[in-house]
Amino acid sequence: MPSTTSTVTHIQGQAEWVPTRDGRKLYAMVLAGPRGGTGSDAGTGADSDVPTVVFEAGAAATRSSWALVQPTVGTWTRAIVYDRAGLGRSPADPASRTMRRMADDLQDLLDHFGPGPYVLVGHSAGGPLVRLAAAGRLDRIRGLVLVDPTDEGADLLFGPLFRRAERTSIAINLLLARLQLLGLVHRSAAAPLPEDARRDMQRDGFTADLIKTQRAQARTFLDELATFRNTPPELGDIPITLISGALPGNGMTKSTRHAANDSHARSAAKSAQGKHVVAPRSGHYVPLTDPELIAEEIRLIAVGAHRS
Repeated sequence: MPSTTSTVTHIQGQAEWVPTRDGRKLYAMVLAGPRGGTGSDAGTGADSDVPTVVFEAGAAATRSSWALVQPTVGTWTRAIVYDRAGLGRSPADPASRTMRRMADDLQDLLDHFGPGPYVLVGHSAGGPLVRLAAAGRLDRIRGLVLVDPTDEGADLLFGPLFRRAERTSIAINLLLARLQLLGLVHRSAAAPLPEDARRDMQRDGFTADLIKTQRAQARTFLDELATFRNTPPELGDIPITLISGALPGNGMTKSTRHAANDSHARSAAKSAQGKHVVAPRSGHYVPLTDPELIAEEIRLIAVGAHRS
């Protein structure tokens, strides 16, 4: 599908529609970086070994959640954000939103933008998604940066209390969205963003349709994540950095924060080139509060300076 061009420069780059294997489309925004170009013809020059960076947002987040990280990365390489089906500007998927289907969509996006190499960056529920997608085509993956990821090593995710809390939160947010109050309640998420990205988030980041998609994802997500405990995605020896928030809040108590960070540290230790980093100013929303740290960890993997 052809790119959408605009005379207005957006902090997150040029809009581009990405086709999926079954004829749907995903909305992406591309910062071309020094090499220039957006689609599969980009990055074929002398420095084409510099990886393209693709960002995957959290469960109910849009591309705008990366607006403090992507522009920094875009100064030295192509940096791509997108909306999963049913989030932001991407049309809803009529099929079940399983983790496998979401990972397949990400694979289609990578196919669209060329042979790679890629660094994949996933926040929260986006962490397992980029792991699953990466495992399908390790040959084109330079490394992963997992930002406060949902991790199968955290036992509390699989108990009835967490699942009940998740269902309650989704129901409340759906009601708030229908009353057009969700953006007001969560205005702190948009406040630090550049003006154009903030407008985008306020317009399409707090809708009832978005929360319905979150609900559809949640139907199978934790059950699928539980299978990772015995059969995790095979990631070989690629560099993997896990970034944990240091602070409670955003729905996490001190004890749940401690449990999450312990699971991140264990997961990093299991990886051949795993690295665990703690974001000192952050709770769960590290892309909003420690964006420079994320950008630097991406750069270290991209230039081969990652150290476990």
